[in-house]
Amino acid sequence: MSNWLEIGEIVAAQGLKGEVRVLPDSDFPERFEEPGQRWLLCPGKPDPQPIELLRGRQLSGGNLYILCLAGVESREQAEALRGCKLLVPESSRPVLQADEFHVMDLIGLEVVYQDTQVAIGTIIDIIPAGNDLLQVKLHHPPSEKQTTVFIPFVHAIVPVVDLLQGRVEITPPAGLID
Repeated sequence: MSNWLEIGEIVAAQGLKGEVRVLPDSDFPERFEEPGQRWLLCPGKPDPQPIELLRGRQLSGGNLYILCLAGVESREQAEALRGCKLLVPESSRPVLQADEFHVMDLIGLEVVYQDTQVAIGTIIDIIPAGNDLLQVKLHHPPSEKQTTVFIPFVHAIVPVVDLLQGRVEITPPAGLID
């Protein structure tokens, strides 16, 4: 799977004519709206299969996309795709501006205090919010109930993202971590 990027998951059928609802895992809406080839990786299948995206649109008031895929013409065919992952080749990664990062590049990075260089944990997820939040699994959790913390992904708190060294440096305000 290292040559593929997961951009979403089919979560349901939409209507009676074979459209599917997709929960996106990408910040690039054109991946769901512009026609062209995509790939499906379905549970129990070893390799992704090509499929043509004919058209797509964002569902109003939600975080879902409605897609029309070639060869999927009935609700039953659409339902059979539930749980399949929608993929694109890794080579199709969009070029980013300075201080922009692909989510998958941040997952697994070590989180260290900038002033002491002491490691506190590892990024396990990015939560989209007004400002994205880094979900960090703590190396030494203060309790069994608090094993992770959420750190706002803003320059004032996360001034350094070093992908080559596999780490981010943080300068959290008092009380954010402890």
